[in-house]
Amino acid sequence: MARGRPKGADATRTAIVEAAMRGFAEKGFAATGTREIAALAGTNVASIAYHFGGKDGLRLACAEHVIALMGGVLDQVRQGDLPSDPAIARAALTAVVRRFVTFLLLDPQARSVASFILRELSEPSPALDLIYRALLEPVHRRACATWGVATGRDPESPDVRLAVFATIGQIVYFNFARPVIQRRMDWPSLGPAEVEAVADTLAATLHARLDADREHRP
Repeated sequence: MARGRPKGADATRTAIVEAAMRGFAEKGFAATGTREIAALAGTNVASIAYHFGGKDGLRLACAEHVIALMGGVLDQVRQGDLPSDPAIARAALTAVVRRFVTFLLLDPQARSVASFILRELSEPSPALDLIYRALLEPVHRRACATWGVATGRDPESPDVRLAVFATIGQIVYFNFARPVIQRRMDWPSLGPAEVEAVADTLAATLHARLDADREHRP
């Protein structure tokens, strides 16, 4: 889906956030200087202080940017009434898996988003706390609740919580391991056809786990 590019001050702010995300993801927060970020964004250091108050504020703005982007992708699982029918819940989980893997493998911003989150996981900060509270925890809780409807299991049981984490981990793997996957699959690139094949595989894995959980529910 095409996104309109911001203009004026909004464009400067967006450019700084995107440059900071790349820098923080690749080198870490402490090793990425404001001058380097400003140069990558094509602006001056004063713009960082003006828009964000400093590097700490910029880090939080990066977290807010991640939440906005990922929220748009995952709104399907976060919003609306919880399904009451197992078949509808199963279809909802499948749709989210397909939407998420398509974003991670085809959206140009996905790699920097995933890399930023990974770096934050290794260097926890208030930015990670914000991402967790506003995005990761509510999405995970809702996915667990939907899983519970699909399988008849307690949605907050350790088994269900871990199963949802495992499903997310499989999707994220295809983002970080894409060079290896392309080489082993003899794919020159990852286009819509290849991503659909990945999504089909992940959906089949999801269905197998849901079937097993439903069959062996307490």
